[in-house]
Amino acid sequence: MINLQEHIQDRIADVQHAAESWTPQRTLTWAFENFGNTVAISSAFGAEGMVLIDMASRVRKDFRLFTIDTEFLFPETYNLMDRIEEKYGIAIEKVCSVLSPEEQERAHGATLWTRHPDLCCNLRKVEPLRRKLGELGAWITSIRRDQTSIRSSARRVEWDAKFGLVKINPIVDWSSKQVWRYIHDHDVPYNALHDQDYPSIGCTHCTRAVRPGEDPRAGRWPGFAKTECGLHIIEIETLPAAEQSKVAKLGN
Repeated sequence: MINLQEHIQDRIADVQHAAESWTPQRTLTWAFENFGNTVAISSAFGAEGMVLIDMASRVRKDFRLFTIDTEFLFPETYNLMDRIEEKYGIAIEKVCSVLSPEEQERAHGATLWTRHPDLCCNLRKVEPLRRKLGELGAWITSIRRDQTSIRSSARRVEWDAKFGLVKINPIVDWSSKQVWRYIHDHDVPYNALHDQDYPSIGCTHCTRAVRPGEDPRAGRWPGFAKTECGLHIIEIETLPAAEQSKVAKLGN
């Protein structure tokens, strides 16, 4: 009997080398042709994500787009979601934690992000993403290699061993300059916070403006040695058993 997962991994290995020379548009075309309605773009609506959404709209009008709504996002981010749906004529699939902010506070205490940001990200981002990806055959992201050291080894098309599906990164080799050139050349909407020194935008309580000369991601999780929420880390611990039990009880 053929192991479907191994078969898919073998197919991805076959195209991986060739894909490194593909344009973002060709990469998106390949993704839509091979995965149809089982592939979706994941976005937090940063500058890179907006480029990818605009590109996708020129390749296929009815593409799927989802976001992890932590319920702690900036008003500017929610406003941008409305603009995206209006401009591109799509409905954003919003995915949330099984815990409401109030339930999380009851289970873990107030302001969990100030004491255990990794757990907070796991509860509000990683586990919701894991549930969503369980519905899909592939996901498309807007990560770039030069964003963080963890992302530096990303391939344009790869097997995501952490979540067990194909991961597609069409603009993985782009620079920030290329991203913003595309935005201005194609009149792509973007988060108003980018004009207020927020190059990387997440939750309100874990994001600040970046000072002149700082790394673009210095405004994320200030005060912690943390640059990733966990979505794009190859291996990350799942919730401890005790925490999984709390989530299960509150989510029922």
